[in-house]
Amino acid sequence: MSIGADKSSNRLLAALPSNDWHRWQPNLEVVELRLGQVLYESGGKMQHVYFPIDVIVSLLFVLENGASAEIAVVGNEGIVGISLFMGGETTPSRAVVQSAGKCLRLRAQFLKSEFRDSLPVMHLLLRYTQALITQMTQTAVCNRHHSLDQQLCRWLLLSLDRLQGSNLVMTQELIANMLGVRREGVTEAAGRLQKAGLISYRRGKIDVIDRKGLEQRTCECYAVVKREYDRLLPDLIAL
Repeated sequence: MSIGADKSSNRLLAALPSNDWHRWQPNLEVVELRLGQVLYESGGKMQHVYFPIDVIVSLLFVLENGASAEIAVVGNEGIVGISLFMGGETTPSRAVVQSAGKCLRLRAQFLKSEFRDSLPVMHLLLRYTQALITQMTQTAVCNRHHSLDQQLCRWLLLSLDRLQGSNLVMTQELIANMLGVRREGVTEAAGRLQKAGLISYRRGKIDVIDRKGLEQRTCECYAVVKREYDRLLPDLIAL
């Protein structure tokens, strides 16, 4: 049973037509997610999908030797668990909570039925999926061709777009796992951004001081992803 499910707390849910929302609301459950919590593992069968409220979830690809790299981030603009309605019960990626907070959880079977039976739901989720795929492909290009400083700026900007405020609670070790680089590399890159007056980093907390400076320092990948989200999901942006 829903406990305090609020349509406006997640922008994807807020874009649902009223009649669809009325069906969904009693089935949504508010849950607290802790930093580092794994929502699903590679190959595991999904029981729920998640709609972040003030939490950020990283989608990671994990190699056999345990090394990992982030392929996308999901916040209050979206949903975690797209493979469920795209025809598969599992995914090769891992979903890990990057920034703790609340989300709305929905049973897998309910979402699959809604995707099949409601055209507005189907169209909204497919547009979101295309935007997410753009983020995944652009992340792959960025990791291959751009500097660690640019990657870190892109990662910070994408995270800020999915949170209220300009503060992130994040260790350098976790950032290194997300970006698929050594922790020392993150330390050096964060130090350069701090020296430039763009961020302040201490004890696992990142405060963004100059967002426009980050936007100028990052590569084109951030802008490409943002434009595609704005194009495909204009009803989310206006909320």
